[in-house]
Order: sequence, then structure tokens, then C-alpha cells
Amino acid sequence: MTASSSAPVPEGAPNAPAPSDGQQVTLEYLLRRMRYKSDFPALSASVTRIQALSDAEHESLSVLSDEILKDVALTQKLLRLINTAHYRRAGTDPVSTVSRAVMLIGMAGVRNLALSLMLVEHMADKQHARQLKEAFLRTVMAGTLASELCGRHHDAEEAFIGALFRNLGRLLVEFYLPEDAEQIRELVRPEADAPPVMSEEQASFQVLGLGFDALGQHVGKSWGLPDTLLQNMRVPDSNPPMRSLAAQPERLFWLDTLANEAADAMMFTTPVELGQKLDALNQRYAPALELTRSAVQDAAARARTRLTELTRALQLDIPDDSPAERLLESFYVDAPNAGDTGGPDAAALGLAEPDADGALGALPAYTPQDTVGILTSGIQDITNTMVESFKLNDILQMILETVYRALDCRRVIFCLRDPRTGQLLGRIGLGEQADTLKSLFQIALTVPPGGQPDLFTAVTLKGADTLIADASVASMASRLPGWFRDRVQAPTFLLLPLVMKHQGKDMALGLIYADKGQANSLQLSEKDLSLLRTLRNQAVMAFRQTTGTR
Repeated sequence: MTASSSAPVPEGAPNAPAPSDGQQVTLEYLLRRMRYKSDFPALSASVTRIQALSDAEHESLSVLSDEILKDVALTQKLLRLINTAHYRRAGTDPVSTVSRAVMLIGMAGVRNLALSLMLVEHMADKQHARQLKEAFLRTVMAGTLASELCGRHHDAEEAFIGALFRNLGRLLVEFYLPEDAEQIRELVRPEADAPPVMSEEQASFQVLGLGFDALGQHVGKSWGLPDTLLQNMRVPDSNPPMRSLAAQPERLFWLDTLANEAADAMMFTTPVELGQKLDALNQRYAPALELTRSAVQDAAARARTRLTELTRALQLDIPDDSPAERLLESFYVDAPNAGDTGGPDAAALGLAEPDADGALGALPAYTPQDTVGILTSGIQDITNTMVESFKLNDILQMILETVYRALDCRRVIFCLRDPRTGQLLGRIGLGEQADTLKSLFQIALTVPPGGQPDLFTAVTLKGADTLIADASVASMASRLPGWFRDRVQAPTFLLLPLVMKHQGKDMALGLIYADKGQANSLQLSEKDLSLLRTLRNQAVMAFRQTTGTR
């Protein structure tokens, strides 16, 4: 999804007026209050980076995976969710790498899940945990309904993100201004299950001096959200058109509007009256969106299943008396591997178990990794991928990710032989500054007569797996290439050369490099080393399969 400088305004969506002087003062005041909360800058930075990634660029697999892997808790939640029944095919092995997840549900699908889960990560204030859970589930239900109603797979992810971000202003107030959010809720619905006495826009303006819409628009712009998404985030000021919007850009705008109205109906309407309420919405939007008679009810049933799986995967405990309970349907079954809705347990994925303190899907402090478990799961993931049609870069990405997570590395880099220069050049990287430092890796594969090869060249030419426990030892430091001593400066690192037979001789094909930030912290058992060699051999096999080399 890329930004557009002049996205057309969807029919029924008001133009975004510039805030008045008074509103601008109010807006700046609200933003200062939110920035005062320590995690708001982190949330802003995370959303900005994830949203800025291009869907089209093939190299975005590496960039997106790297961004997600920086956050251990986010990685764990994403893998738990991707292993629920909705995403994982029946009878298949657990998914243990972000790279494999991208292959299964696409770049946009993983990006949208990551954005959703970031909201969970920033709901840490247990004093109003219930309200945060309800706001989160209501928002994700709207996005899920939009993707279910879309009918076109190509547009489903864009529909999801549009419906999700339609609630941005409300979520920001709920997260960072909880007392104001409570006042707004009381103004809208003084009594539970009663019809609203005013709109949320009116109530938020009365309490804050600014509507949710204007707040969401302003923050969305500062996060670099595309103009098309900003337009879809606006609250409509008219009824849906009575003509078909098929193949029209405003179709997604009205689809997201219906999804949000339906999510509100599901949350605030008693079960006895809900069917009638959803049918009324179906009838109202049918001309514009060409809905079948039961489209909204059918989408609601499927969305309940998906949301129930998400709450189980994240271990979100919803109180029985919460209106958000109405968004869940634990007895509803609509999945290919029903009965396995929880996916594999955390141990099978090499993940730490969450606490049982009722926190919002929170994970415990990061603990030492189950190295063998993560390596074994990663090897299985790669094996499953190589049985199908695959891209070499995707396999290499999965291998690096598995090494990165299993060894808790600071960074990992894959170097590949360049036929033009005859050197190994850094091509793919994960971790701290890996994208910048990988270009420094230029490893010679020849030694001038009388010359002395540096450590990287010697290890590669010998095909010797090598672990350097402390690179600062004088005898070792003198063998390191200048670019490594001056720029990379890793105190401990692992080198795994890739060697393949070519015309009857061993040929250096590549190198897997992994490091950590403290000397002697990279320690491997024989089992660890054996599994790492299996991973390295999978890279060689992938080269053979894609190049037809035997």
C-alpha cells in the first residue's frame, strides 16, 4: 500500500477540513498528553515502520521479518496466531518462522496481523484492562468483518486495515486518555444495551473539544499512512449510495463503514435482537455493495470464529459480563482443522509460555531460548517449504531467521558468491544494523602468492565451521579483516561456510555469519552444532534444486 498525494475522496466521505485555531490548540494538548505516556512514541515508531513497508518489493520479506523479529513478544504472539485453525491447513506441521508465515498468508496479511498485535502490546495498563480489551476486540472484529464481507481476496487485506484504522482516534483515547474515554462512553450510552443517545463523534467533541475522526486523521498523517487509507478512515456524513459501487474505489470505504456498524451491533445488541439488526444493515447496504440476503449474518458467524481463535492464541481473558463476550462464538465451527484451534503449544515452537495472571496476552520477561526446539522447528518448516515450489531467497530468509531466534543473536548475515568479483558478498541480514553492515562483508576466495589469508577467507576456503569465543584476543584480532575490526566489532561470532561440488571440485558457495554482543556468550552444544549444520545443508540443497546442480 503506497501513499498517494491526491487520493480521491470517496462518495459520502467528508473532506478533511483544516482544524480551527481552537481545535489545533486542543489537538496539540491531547498529543502532548499522549506523548507523556512512555509507550506512545514506541507505538508510533513501530506502526510507521511496519506500514511503510512496500507490498510489492520482493526484498520486503527480509525487511518485514527483520522488523517483527526485533520485538520478541510480538514474534511470539504472531507465531501463536498463525498456528490457529484459520491460518494453518489441516494436517500440516506448525509454522515456526515469520518468513514461512509470510509465504502462507502473504506480506499484507502478516503486516496487518502485526499491526493488530502491536495494539495488544501497548495495552499494558491493568487499571483499565477490561476497557482496553473491549476496544481492541471491537476494532479487530470490524477489520475481520470487512475482510469477510469483501468477497475479493485481492482487496480483503486492504478492507481489514481500513476498518481497523477507522477506529484509530477512539483507540488512542482509550489507551492514553482513559478517564476521557469513560466520560465519552457514558455520554453515548448512559445505560448498557440501550440505544445511543448521541454519536461518538458528538460525545468526543463535547469531552475533548475534538472528534475521534480528527484525532485519528492527524496521528495517521504523522505516521505516514497512505492518503487512500486516510480517506477510508473518515466517518461518512451521508447514507450509502443506492447504486452499485462494483469496481469503484469508494466500495472499500462503504464496506469498512458497514463492518464498523455491524461490529457495534454485535457488541451492543442483545442476542435476541441481533439477527434483526444485522438484517437491517444488510438491506441498507445491499444496493451499494451488492450483498446477498444473508451476507452480513454469514460474515458475522465466520468473523466470530476468527476472533475466538485470536483470543485463545493471545490468551485474552474476557469477563463474562463484558459486552465483548458477544463478539466471540466458541461453539461455532468453520475451520478445516477444527478441534485444534489452539494450534501447537508454545514449547513446540520454541516459545516461552505466557503468565496466567490475566494480563492482556502478556508474555513473561524474555528467558533463555530453547535452542534445540527452535532449530528443530525451523528445519521442519524449511523442509515443508522445499517440498513445494519455492524461491531461493525465501529459504535463505527462513534459515537466517531460525539461526537468529535460536541463538538469540545480535545479527546474522548471509554471504553469497558473486560470479563477477569471485568474492563472497553480504546479501541478506537480520538484526542490529545488519542491513547497513552486510555490504561490508566482502570475503576474498583467493590468496595472493606469499600472502596470508584473513580468518574469513581461510575458514571459507577450508570449509571449516568455526566459533570465535572472544575476538579481542590478540592472536585472533590480528587475523580479522580491517573492515570487521573497524566497523562490525563483534566480540563473538560463528562462521558456517557453504560448499558445493562443481566439476568434481569443492566450490565455496556462501557463508552464514552470526554474532552476539558479549564475548563468550555464544556457546553451542554438539546437538546445537549438528542442527545448525543441517540448516546450512538445507541452504546448499536449496541452491541445488533452484539451479539444477547435482
